Amino acid sequence: MDWNRVEGNWKQVKGKVKERWGKLTDDDLDRIAGKRDQLEGKIQEHYGIEKDRVRRDVDDWYGQQVW
Repeated sequence: MDWNRVEGNWKQVKGKVKERWGKLTDDDLDRIAGKRDQLEGKIQEHYGIEKDRVRRDVDDWYGQQVW
């Protein structure tokens, strides 16, 4: 998996992230700035999901994206 693609296109990807994880605020997304670990942390914080589950969810979401 090449997360650099997400980081490099974060402004375009933010909308897709918000569609999947609607509890994340615009401020959250601006602070995350494409960093996977920060995205996972904010998802954990807002949804109360354990770390391993969040990692799988992000992997699944990433795999479904059409780049």
